[in-house]
Amino acid sequence: MERLAYKELVNWKNSDTRKPLIMRGARQVGKTWIAKDFAKNQFENNWVYINFEEDAFLQKVFENDFNIDRILRTISLRKDVVIKEDTLLIFDEIQAAKRGVTSLKYFCEDARHLPIIAAGSLLGISMHSGDSFPVGKVDFLDLEPLSFREFLMANGKDMWLKILDEHDWSLLPVIKDQFVDMLKSYYYVGGMPEAVQTYINTMDMSKVRKVQLNILNAYSSDFSKHAPGQEVPRIKMVWDSIVGQLSKENKRFVYNVLKEGARAKEFELAIQWLTDAGLIRKVQRTKSGELPLVAFEDFGTFKLFLLDVGLLCAMSQLNSSILVEEDTLFSTFKGALTEQYVCQQLSGNVDSLYYWSAENSSGEIDFLVQKEGKVFPIEVKAEENLKSKSLKAFVNKYKGLKGVRLSMSDYRDQEWMVNIPLYAMAAQFE
Repeated sequence: MERLAYKELVNWKNSDTRKPLIMRGARQVGKTWIAKDFAKNQFENNWVYINFEEDAFLQKVFENDFNIDRILRTISLRKDVVIKEDTLLIFDEIQAAKRGVTSLKYFCEDARHLPIIAAGSLLGISMHSGDSFPVGKVDFLDLEPLSFREFLMANGKDMWLKILDEHDWSLLPVIKDQFVDMLKSYYYVGGMPEAVQTYINTMDMSKVRKVQLNILNAYSSDFSKHAPGQEVPRIKMVWDSIVGQLSKENKRFVYNVLKEGARAKEFELAIQWLTDAGLIRKVQRTKSGELPLVAFEDFGTFKLFLLDVGLLCAMSQLNSSILVEEDTLFSTFKGALTEQYVCQQLSGNVDSLYYWSAENSSGEIDFLVQKEGKVFPIEVKAEENLKSKSLKAFVNKYKGLKGVRLSMSDYRDQEWMVNIPLYAMAAQFE
């Protein structure tokens, strides 16, 4: 299964300023698979894989000191391999090794020649655990579930992607129905690699759903295993509320949905834990359309999305029969799946991601992104409803901006706004 992140790994390998690479991402997004695939293709037999969760002995290899020669000798003996100057070391689940993340600083300083990939499902959490973090001594790569582009690649739709990349808008209507059907499948299957592979191998949505439910159960188990005991109930409350939060007309996260009288202070650690674990995306409100968006961030107001649209579909208990009901899937529970899809495609492809709403609640822009020094206000339409009062008012207020409307309608470029089909997002933001 081809992943776009593979090219980033190759660029990292060939970089003159290469540092140990930290690969972040939620459990089961494919970190181990892509690291091993990269190793096999780029390093042949010259690589070593260590899973610190599975090797209790090597968990202690960094405890006493950070003497790189001693550490490498220990790994060589334990794994029965010869580590050369250009041997790739893959440190999987590095957070399970005490001071493992800290050790990357010393690999950077004393063994810069060694390519090292460090990965971990709960690595984001361990970064806030109190261990010294190697600031400035590591590179980063964030791995997400498969995007719609990657989903099309996995399904052999390279010709479709060529049309998108060439911005051949005149040809898109010819295969619109096929694009829409594939987008429906993506909404239901999502981008978790095992779910996508199951779909490709079997075309059986019941088997896909079983995979998704297993993933969700694994995440729930992680709450109890790895989260602070006192936070587990609150983490579960936040997690279980997301479908309901996104079902509202106004998808802003409301603490009272969790329980009557709930306050931010009571749940902020739970939300942070889920964010650090890569299981949710937090999209803050910004008060302005001016650059830089971060300068106008409203820290107390935000939306929460899941990491994957297919998992949201599974949590919503939507039956696969919805796939044949015209465009019902796109508009179901107030377009929540569509906003989730858009959020997922934007994550990692823009410099910053926000949403905007007026102080008096008289208007809202679904997403406001900053990319390459420009601001793009984005309105999401689950169907072909093309009324865009809030978007037009926003563009009129902040001169120089051009609105983007994502809908099921065909491509249309107007003076103040461009309409892009939802299935063609990759043509604009990747």
